[in-house]
Amino acid sequence: MSLRVRLVSVSALAVALVVLAALPAAYAEEAAAKPVTAATAGAIVRTPRPADAKLYIISPANGETVSSPVTVRFGLIGMGVAPAGVASPNTGHHHLVIDSPLPALDGPQPKDDKHLHFGGGQTETKVTLTPGKHTLQLVLADKDHVPHEPPLVSEPITITVK
Repeated sequence: MSLRVRLVSVSALAVALVVLAALPAAYAEEAAAKPVTAATAGAIVRTPRPADAKLYIISPANGETVSSPVTVRFGLIGMGVAPAGVASPNTGHHHLVIDSPLPALDGPQPKDDKHLHFGGGQTETKVTLTPGKHTLQLVLADKDHVPHEPPLVSEPITITVK
């Protein structure tokens, strides 16, 4: 009985070696069919998100008149909040866009006085704004500050600072 098992093992090993020997050729053919280009060399991988997720600004309310500094509270349904750098499914962290159009949503979000990052997983902030009208909008991003696929953004709100 042990001789028969040994023969089967040798046969299985021979089959495995033949399959392994064929793999490099198959990979080479696939690589030749899909050459690396400037567009694909630096391609950014986008993190998927649930289709029913919703991002919104809890407060202030759209159209509200407020005093500075303004407390902005972030709302998120259908996903969780995790700090930047943490890879966990269906999570992200907030970016607040102030008085600016949305940046490109296919790469890392900018970080300046109009694009605030909350990579620590914060769900609210205080911002100092000058008197007058201001727009606020949220973007949820993955561990690398890249918006999800598809991007999750809030509706913009307009507030007036007195």
